Amino acid sequence: MATFAPSYSPPLAPTSSPPISEREPAATWHPVTRIAFRFCCVYFSLYICTTQMLPGLTLILPDFGNLAPMKQLTLWVGHTILGIATIPMQPSGSGDRLFNWVHAFTLLLIAAVSTIVWSIAARRRVNHERAFAWFRLFLRLAAATTFFSYGFAKAFPTQMPVLALQRLVEPFGNFSPMGVLWYSVGASPAYEIATGCAEILAGVLLFVPRLTVVGALIAGMDATMIFLLNMTYDVPVKLFSFHLLLMSMVLLAPNARRLFDLLILQRTSDIKPEPSVARSARARRALVIAQIAFGALMFLREVQQGNNAYHTFGAGGPKSALYGIWDVTAMTVDGVDRPALLSDTRRLRRMIFQSPTGAYFQTMDDSLKRLGAKLDTTAKRLTLTNGADTAAKMALTYQRPDREHLLIDGIIEGRPTHLALQYKDPDSFLQRSRGFSWVQEVPFNR
Repeated sequence: MATFAPSYSPPLAPTSSPPISEREPAATWHPVTRIAFRFCCVYFSLYICTTQMLPGLTLILPDFGNLAPMKQLTLWVGHTILGIATIPMQPSGSGDRLFNWVHAFTLLLIAAVSTIVWSIAARRRVNHERAFAWFRLFLRLAAATTFFSYGFAKAFPTQMPVLALQRLVEPFGNFSPMGVLWYSVGASPAYEIATGCAEILAGVLLFVPRLTVVGALIAGMDATMIFLLNMTYDVPVKLFSFHLLLMSMVLLAPNARRLFDLLILQRTSDIKPEPSVARSARARRALVIAQIAFGALMFLREVQQGNNAYHTFGAGGPKSALYGIWDVTAMTVDGVDRPALLSDTRRLRRMIFQSPTGAYFQTMDDSLKRLGAKLDTTAKRLTLTNGADTAAKMALTYQRPDREHLLIDGIIEGRPTHLALQYKDPDSFLQRSRGFSWVQEVPFNR
């Protein structure tokens, strides 16, 4: 028997969702939650805008921490409040300079004062849902792009480079703790690539709102390992990696109880959805698509930059025409033979050529001296410069009778010098020749 729908039709739904305030009653946050949000919002927003994270996120805006007025405020706090007479400002590649620590302290002061003022001004507010949504969006994208930059520097192994030739002949005891970490990871490009992929995965997931919790969990695990390595190997990025860990925890905070119920107590629990700054359903969908598109753009950009870096100064970069480790078998200075005595710390033991623009002298005490190098393969001329003193040039000529031998003549450190060198194959070192074995009857640990 046929059935018929009732003749009554409900009114059509509106084309866009009404504002949140009209759809559901405003949630009341605990006072401690409101204060904690205000502090975190101010502190982490300022931290992103005054560190390397902002240029990585926007591609065009600078790091405002090194510009006025933030720079002057940081110096004033260091001088006036902390009583520090001198704060070095020279960039060095370290993220743990005295300036960085004073900068973090300055942000803590600003955030503390701002939280007090904000709390007084908003004492009748029961929540900050809109500000919370904007803050999470900003924090999530900044963290995602940062994990991209570090991840791709490992996926194209350039952050921890493949063992340079001079490291093969340098005594292990001369390595700093950071050098041990850097070159142990660099000795295994596959492991470095794997760790980079873990960081890239965190970034990819953070670009997708629905996957934020999973992305923050992976980001937190990545940041924990990075922070522990920085702390235990004295890598001067302790402060920055600690902030990445804190940011991951802030992203997880709204779902902390739900994750505890689900993962620890094994209770059924729903993950709280990521808030959106858009009000209508159409705008929310467009915003999600925009975030994913931005993530894809940043992904492709990092792939291009990583590939360029790998083929510029990484293992895939150009090599010297004299590439290799050369043992000095004979050395004469002013026509007088200089025997290979361990007590003679000025007698050369090796010359090392890797990049087209650099070379190393290694003396009998195993110390290494980096030199600038310019090679003219047509005229058989080699010009060496002593570090930053480009005026102190050593103009040399060379002959390579065969692949295994090299003869160098010229003025070295102001004296006529002749060197006879023997090629040492870098692959003859155990570190390179050992390789990988699925089957091992006994451990091979040397």
